[in-house]
Amino acid sequence: MQINRKAIVAITLATPTLLALTVVPGTAQAHGTMNNPPSRTMVCYGEGPENPKTAACKQAVQLGGTQPLYDWNEVNIANAAGNHRSLIPDGKLCSAGRDKYRGFDQARADWPATTLSSGSAYTFKFRATAPHKGAFQLFITKDGYDPAKPLKWSDLESTPFHSEANPALSGGSYTLAAKLPSKQGRHLIYAIWQRSDSPEAFYSCSDVVFGQGNPNPAPTPTGTPTATPKPTPTGSATPVPTQQPGGDTGGLSAIRAGVGVSPATAKAGQQVKVTAVCSGSQVRGVASYGFTTTRAYPQTPTVAWWPVLKAGRPGRFAVTVTCKNGDQARTTLTVTG
Repeated sequence: MQINRKAIVAITLATPTLLALTVVPGTAQAHGTMNNPPSRTMVCYGEGPENPKTAACKQAVQLGGTQPLYDWNEVNIANAAGNHRSLIPDGKLCSAGRDKYRGFDQARADWPATTLSSGSAYTFKFRATAPHKGAFQLFITKDGYDPAKPLKWSDLESTPFHSEANPALSGGSYTLAAKLPSKQGRHLIYAIWQRSDSPEAFYSCSDVVFGQGNPNPAPTPTGTPTATPKPTPTGSATPVPTQQPGGDTGGLSAIRAGVGVSPATAKAGQQVKVTAVCSGSQVRGVASYGFTTTRAYPQTPTVAWWPVLKAGRPGRFAVTVTCKNGDQARTTLTVTG
């Protein structure tokens, strides 16, 4: 998707004090995860980042906070270039070796799991918030897999049970028609999506049970991931009009997802104006640990929102806008003492 340069100029004119604006065709460093059967990040996000229901997801939040759940589509390595096994250490496959997602590496047998039929046909769906050309590989754990032990590369079958390049994209998800391997009991499906237009790769872990007697069923995916209820805000943002003065959105409709902060460097306690844009969708909310209100939500549906938030403790923080269709964009706020 091409970004309309006139729209960017219009934003600058409409918000002359805007110092930092990130504009992306889709998401910023966040592109997808397995949706059917749902990955661990998708399961926990679906339960609700602020109040997860299962013990595994609650512990994931205790280990890494709620941000990894909101960034469910960001388990990636930017420069993987196919070197997955050498870059990701044993025990950290589900996080792709990223400390941010360490909560999803938990070795436990009570992760919510999807019940599958051994050897049957199955349509996998990989939710893609920013589509790219690339190839998928789906691996299954070996017989005798113990979910209570850290997942190692040697726990996976040596070859994928399904590989596919550039599968069809339908309803925001890549669809992969595969034949399930012949397995029994609890297993894990490890998905690798290696882009062909970049060295970047994405990873996901989906817990599954072949046969009957699944004590921890995963929720059945319905619609898009953003169809889940909003978490309750931890504070309230200072409301501002959904349009700039004069009723003009300043050409923001040309931007699929964008976020900006003004000023980009603020003192603790100073008010910061945020520009949040979700063209073709609606702004779901703005999140950052750099504000005293870590999560803020518009009171009415809108494609462009300008909340004013108060800078919190000193540091350098990501500021993320999340759209209702799953798109995201991110910029940085620096808070000084």
